[in-house]
Order: sequence, then structure tokens, then C-alpha cells
Amino acid sequence: MTATGRDAVKVETDDLGVTTISINRPDRMNALDHHTVGALIGLITQHGADPGTRVIVLAGEGGAFTTGADLQAIREGADDAPSPDVTMDNAAALVRAVLSAPVPVIAAVNGPAAGVGVSLALASDLVLMADDAYLLFAFTNIGLMPDGGASVLLPAAVGRSVASRMLLRGDAVAAAEAQQVGLALDVLAAADLRPAAAKLARRLARGPRRALELTKRAVTGATLAELDAALAREHEGQCELLVSDDFAEGVASILEKRRPDFS
Repeated sequence: MTATGRDAVKVETDDLGVTTISINRPDRMNALDHHTVGALIGLITQHGADPGTRVIVLAGEGGAFTTGADLQAIREGADDAPSPDVTMDNAAALVRAVLSAPVPVIAAVNGPAAGVGVSLALASDLVLMADDAYLLFAFTNIGLMPDGGASVLLPAAVGRSVASRMLLRGDAVAAAEAQQVGLALDVLAAADLRPAAAKLARRLARGPRRALELTKRAVTGATLAELDAALAREHEGQCELLVSDDFAEGVASILEKRRPDFS
């Protein structure tokens, strides 16, 4: 049975206050259903507000970081599938939880990150990637537009021209390119990813918590002043697209695709 809600998320905190929150739905490539998104939002908010937490690491179990919304559940017409409005509210709340956490958030991207999974990584303060991981901006490929703040998070990181290329073409960005354009801090062998994330997190955890919090707040404020407007545009546009024929056809096709070809 596929785990959902808090059962689909693992949490560990070490002696320095590094909290690792891992999405644990490997049989669905860590796809996010409504309940799992809610659990992530709650856990990030809870641990971010805990004075004992000094750094949060976001990770995925198995071979994926997260492939975004659970398209299989959507295709199967799950009874508890949320409405487009709720889906967009959840995506916005997840990204806001990461951005507003008063501690640094590190994304350890061990495999594909797609859809709102890309937004989750982009919202993190630092991103480490396995050398075989990739960021899949597949929104337009399935008849959708960027959401989870991706329409502002990506341009803020790489500029308008590169962001337009990645988003309009629905690019799959290999780890090496992600590092080259500044989306990833470092690229490591898969076996070294978690240890490297832990090492970086522990280094930050030894620093002054308040200084790190105010630095994060200043950087976010300076680069993402348009976040609210972007989320509002995404909400309006995506609610239209989520009920379109193009999306229904896109879901069917993407579920049958294999790993992208980077050649």
C-alpha cells in the first residue's frame, strides 16, 4: 500500500538540531498527494518554529526527490483528489513554509524533481544534487503552467532568458547544468549526497541561528518581492488549465515516458 499523510514522511533530528524531512513514497517516486503535502507543510512549519531546530534538510527516499503532484492518483480519479483551488493553495503553502522557515533549508535532490517538486527545491536556500538527478520543468508538457512559485523562483535564480527557455520548452535540466547556471551548489555521486548534505547542515547548525534567520529573510525579501503576485497569477491560470483537455491528455502521456535524454 502506498503511504500517505504523515506516514509518507520520515523525520529525524540529530544532536546539533539538524532535522531531516524525507518524503517516503518510493513506489510513487515520492509523488505528492493532498495528505502528504499537508504533512510536509505541517512538519516544516513545526520544526522551523522549534528553537532546537537549526537547519532543515529536505530529501526523498528511494530513487526520486519528488516527481510533484501524484498524477497517477489524478488519472485514477481518486476520491480524495483535491479541487484545483485546493491544489494551488497547497502548492503555495508548501513553498511559503520553506521560504518563511527561520532556519536554512537544504534540498538534497537524489533523483528527479518535477512539477511542484522543482518548486520545493528552488524554494530551498541551498541545493545539492546527485550526479544522476535532474530538474524537470514539465509543466507545459502536460498542458499546465509553472506553479508553486516557480514562475518567480526560477527567474530570480537564473534570469529571465534562461528561465523562459527552461519553462516554455519544458526542459529537463541535468545536475551538471543545474550547477552551471547556479541552481545547485554542488553535484555529488549518489552515495555521497546525504553525507554531504549532513556535513553542510551541521556546519550551518553551528552558526548563530538569529544571524542566519535575518540573512535568509533579507535575501528572500530582496529577490522574491513579487512572490505574492506570482502565486496569484499561477493560481488563476492553473485553475483554468487543470480542468482542460490538454492536461487530461498530458497526464496520460507523461505517465508512460521514460527518463529524459540529455544528449
